[in-house]
Amino acid sequence: MTGFNRGDVVVVDLGMAAKVRPCVVVSIANPDQQRNMSVVVPMTTEIRGGDCEIRFPKPPWLRQESVVNVLGIAGVDNAKIERRISAFPAEKMAEIESVLKHLFDL
Repeated sequence: MTGFNRGDVVVVDLGMAAKVRPCVVVSIANPDQQRNMSVVVPMTTEIRGGDCEIRFPKPPWLRQESVVNVLGIAGVDNAKIERRISAFPAEKMAEIESVLKHLFDL
């Protein structure tokens, strides 16, 4: 799929165990010329209250309250991105960036 940007919520096939789920794109467009991949962080309904979870207001397209699980960061083939849902709120994207900086000690 094409037509998504950093900060967009997309539906991604994360494989057998992980299922198809909404994720937030955290990489820049085309980060590697040799690979057609993006980096995403998944949304989950498994809310544990961890330091690497980002809470956000429930949008109408989600069935129940969810969080972004930054620890679930993954590189995915863009062919596994099924569609774009919407943009993620800018202030919450800033929180994801802050958690990523902490996570990687940047």
